[in-house]
Amino acid sequence: MGTTLIAYLVAVLFAILLVRSVMRDPRRFRNAVYLGSALLFLALGLVAGLSQTSGMGRKLAIGTVILLPTLGLLALVWFLTLNGLTMLRREGRNASNLLSLVCAVGIVGLLLLLALAAGTRHHIFIALSAGAVLVVGYVAFLFFCYLSYGFVYRRMPVWRGADFVVVLGAGLLGGRKVSPLLASRLERGRAVFALLDERKQPMLIVSGGKGTDERLSEAEAMAKYLVERGFPAERLILEDQSRTTEENLIFSSRLMREAKPQGFRSVVVTNDFHSYRAALIASDLGVPAQVVGSPTAGYFLPSATIREFIAVFVRYWKVNVPICALLAVPALALLAR
Repeated sequence: MGTTLIAYLVAVLFAILLVRSVMRDPRRFRNAVYLGSALLFLALGLVAGLSQTSGMGRKLAIGTVILLPTLGLLALVWFLTLNGLTMLRREGRNASNLLSLVCAVGIVGLLLLLALAAGTRHHIFIALSAGAVLVVGYVAFLFFCYLSYGFVYRRMPVWRGADFVVVLGAGLLGGRKVSPLLASRLERGRAVFALLDERKQPMLIVSGGKGTDERLSEAEAMAKYLVERGFPAERLILEDQSRTTEENLIFSSRLMREAKPQGFRSVVVTNDFHSYRAALIASDLGVPAQVVGSPTAGYFLPSATIREFIAVFVRYWKVNVPICALLAVPALALLAR
């Protein structure tokens, strides 16, 4: 059996696993891994197929294998650097706004380490570069999976038979005013609410507690924003105790369960970069919720997406840390020589 056929068969296998898993729960992270694996083996099959042809097809396959990773890395470093500088200029200097720049520096550092290993052929540099490539390759694959499935998840149809819309809070401007980011969530929440079946008398929950630097709870500010723009106050429920996304979902779920003890469905609204991680948390907590995203400024997305992925990676550290450690074992063995 040829390499091309094997790659295509593996891609089909992962596609079948993806469909079965999505039908059970579209929010699980294994869906992302199945999708990423299917796309990876599909690409391998295409390249292998082209490499077995003659003439232009073979040249295209070789050029793809050689040039695409190189040009892709250079473009990525350039993009991340520019985005990092934009974040610092528009959002100020803090750790989260430095993520794009840190990633760009990390990629350059890895390339320099590989060049040093190739140039010196010293076993220490070879060991370090081998371990770094394996671990970074694993993390990069997970990031690709996260991006790919996050793109798919955000485009799933909204549950129009939901009983509740839950809008997650965010920090207030000056401790009392709804920020543009939070306003985007609220407007998306209103739009989703308008899609729901009115016969079920749906309710909208604004979820967010009071931070140490805030004069009122996020829920209060959000409710005021909606009522001032014509949303009926009697269709609002305030959840004003939560401080994190996990608490948003836990506390809102309690309110929904009290109102609908026989069972409920909900649509949770947050920003698009945060939607898939919120869906993962909802799935882990057993909250019957679909998560949808609201638009975010383009320049803000790269750093925000990297931050969200780091949070997901850490959330499943019991799986990721042992795998990274296992991948680093060959490098440690070389260092011990």
